[in-house]
Amino acid sequence: MTDPQGGAPATPVDAVEPSAGEGGRNEEAADRSSAGEGASRSSDGEGGRNGAAGRRPAVSVGRVGRLAEVPHLGLLVALVLLAAVGLVTVPDTFASASNLVSILALAATIGVITVGATFVIIGGGIDLSVGAVMALASVWATTLATQSYGPLVMIVCAVLVGTGAGLVSGLLIAYGRMVPFIATLAMLVAARGLAQRMSDRRTQLVQQGNDAIVALSTTRVLGLPLLVYVFALVVAAGWVVLNRTTFGRRTYAVGGNPEAARLAGIDVRRHTMWLYALSGLCCGIAAVLIMARTTTGSSTHGDLYELDAIAAVIIGGTLLTGGRGSIIGSILGLLIFTVITNLFILNGLNTSDQLIAKGLIIVVAVLLQRRGLTFRT
Repeated sequence: MTDPQGGAPATPVDAVEPSAGEGGRNEEAADRSSAGEGASRSSDGEGGRNGAAGRRPAVSVGRVGRLAEVPHLGLLVALVLLAAVGLVTVPDTFASASNLVSILALAATIGVITVGATFVIIGGGIDLSVGAVMALASVWATTLATQSYGPLVMIVCAVLVGTGAGLVSGLLIAYGRMVPFIATLAMLVAARGLAQRMSDRRTQLVQQGNDAIVALSTTRVLGLPLLVYVFALVVAAGWVVLNRTTFGRRTYAVGGNPEAARLAGIDVRRHTMWLYALSGLCCGIAAVLIMARTTTGSSTHGDLYELDAIAAVIIGGTLLTGGRGSIIGSILGLLIFTVITNLFILNGLNTSDQLIAKGLIIVVAVLLQRRGLTFRT
């Protein structure tokens, strides 16, 4: 290639050789870079000392952080503290085998309901009817007509009545577009009223020919009544369904973001309906357990059980807005509530004081949840 002015051909070296101005600027930039590197090297010693000084508290902070990540650590600590209170205030009674069995037996009935309530709340709903549905199932299963068919029919009847009531609530919420609070409140009133109508406000006794029902409470294996093992099976089944099945994953998705779950192909309305049916199923199983414990079916069974179940779920870390929670956390929350009730009884405190304490615990748990969410965001 020739010069346009007619001079000698331009060589590649001539084409890429920098001008004097550019070379000066490059040399100046190199000088500044060298000076910066020198300053950086001169400060290495001070930076190293500062880093070494800062790493020591970082280790302790890291340990605290790892400790805070232990699942349900706060619940376990609270349970241990409550046990310590019991050992200090009523040492002879609280630590006795009979009292510990009594705590587990009391927790079993409400605990089965709590498993169903955990699914509903993780799915973004609420069920206020659990106590009344359990009472209705116990009354229906202990009518003379039902008892004449034997204990197996009584159990099936209780489970079907509970599941049916939950299914009705689910249909109203999912397809009737009713607010869960209103729909389950209506079911609470209707189920309690129907139980009173069927029993004529009288307590119905389990007849002697149906001793297999009572045997759930009286028969003991390894020192524990059978109803405790039934409770453990329900908890294990609930954990597997929630954590190892598609149904559980969809429950978290529906509770976390229903619209995103719908766009992902999940039938949100049908899934919501089955969540309430599952809650009703748990109420039916709980009705069988309370019949075994009390040998009766009554319209007064399950009074304020919805309070205990929902409170246990909230204390266990499940968000009222849905999308997050666990079965294990709910059961630990239930045990905390049950131990508190037991301590109040052993210390001769008034039932009204128990309700006040439970209400305060619920308020504190919800406030801590809101603070945790605000901190994360």
